Amino acid sequence: QVQLVQSGGGLVQAGGSLRLSCAASDSTYAMGWFRQAPGKEREFVAAINFTPTTGTTFYADSVKGRFLISRDVAKTTVYLQMNSLKPEDTAVYYCATGVAPGRERRGPYSYWGQGTQVTVSS
Repeated sequence: QVQLVQSGGGLVQAGGSLRLSCAASDSTYAMGWFRQAPGKEREFVAAINFTPTTGTTFYADSVKGRFLISRDVAKTTVYLQMNSLKPEDTAVYYCATGVAPGRERRGPYSYWGQGTQVTVSS
C-alpha cells in the first residue's frame, strides 16, 4: 500500500502560476496527475516515469507547454508546476501512482492522493 499526500493548490487569477506537490510513502515506477472539474469526468493531466536517467514525461494536449511535471532524486515526490493558468484549468487535482509501464496516460493507477482544489479566476 502506497500512501500519497498532496499539497499546494488554491486560488489564482488567470495567467498566474501554482505548484502542486505529491509525496509518496515509497518509490514507484511512475506518478501522474489527473483532474476533475465539476460535472466532468476525471482526465489525465501529466505523468512521469522514473526511468534510470531523466525520466520520461507525458502531457495532455491541453496543458502541454504550460505545465511541467518533475520529480525529486529520491523518486518519491512529484511536482506539477502550472503556468499560464486558465479558468478551464479549474478542477480538483489528484496525484496517482501504481501504474504499469506503458500505461502512464491511461492507467489504471492503483493509489490516489486526497485531491486538492485549483481555482483559476478570470
